[in-house]
Amino acid sequence: MFQIVEKRQLNEQVTYMKIKAPFIAAKAKAGQFIIFRVDAQGERVPLTIADYDREAGTISIIFQIVGSSTKMLGALEAGDYIADVVGPLGNATEIEGVKRAIVVGGGVGCAIAYPTAKALHEAGAYVHSIAGFRNKDIVILEDEFKAVSDEMSMMTDDGSYGKQGLVTAALQEILEKDKNYDLVIAIGPVPMMKFVCKTTEPFGVKTIVSLNPIMIDGTGMCGGCRVTVGGETKFACVDGPDFDGHKVDFDELMTRNRFYRDEEAHNANHKCRLTGGNRHA
Repeated sequence: MFQIVEKRQLNEQVTYMKIKAPFIAAKAKAGQFIIFRVDAQGERVPLTIADYDREAGTISIIFQIVGSSTKMLGALEAGDYIADVVGPLGNATEIEGVKRAIVVGGGVGCAIAYPTAKALHEAGAYVHSIAGFRNKDIVILEDEFKAVSDEMSMMTDDGSYGKQGLVTAALQEILEKDKNYDLVIAIGPVPMMKFVCKTTEPFGVKTIVSLNPIMIDGTGMCGGCRVTVGGETKFACVDGPDFDGHKVDFDELMTRNRFYRDEEAHNANHKCRLTGGNRHA
């Protein structure tokens, strides 16, 4: 059992939780993730480690309520317990030798982008962060990004905060002015990551994306999280989640992510024929 030691709402749909998990906190690095189960009947849900404190023995997660499992998790309060938290899983983001980086986060993907920006900053790299949201009401982690960035560009689709436009517009402008960046890291919705890669490709800048395909066991055994990278099949859970964005087949990834959309929309009312209980999602 893993105790929740802190909980707060970042906006109406996005929740921050700090969890007591000393063994995970001791080894966690930026880019890695955990898999949790709310209770013994729950499904296994992957979430990126948003932050960690080795001395306090805690990890932080940030999640959006999109289904039954995240709704159940969001209903818990500080002092409550989560049945299972497994991690750290996946490979840490490779930042060794990076001198100048642009970190691009879109929406809730900023929760994944933040620990990477922080790790780069702590390693001495110059960091320009770009955060994009639909509007001002759903902006998260602005102060946290500013604390670990040398420069920051805030973008909103409707112009209600920061500059109006997509993250790719800010990225294009930055690269046109300064071609000396040696890495771009993009984390967010798949279409956003696809077009970030299309933006960086003409500049020849190495671009890493963090992928979140359908995942079940997190150990590479089920094959559910397979993606095509450079014409080869990779598993996001053990080969990633970071990949060379210029080699990812984004169209295939988007098709696979839509595969169970109808089933997911109806899963809350599904009754398991073996146990009679509700299936979580």
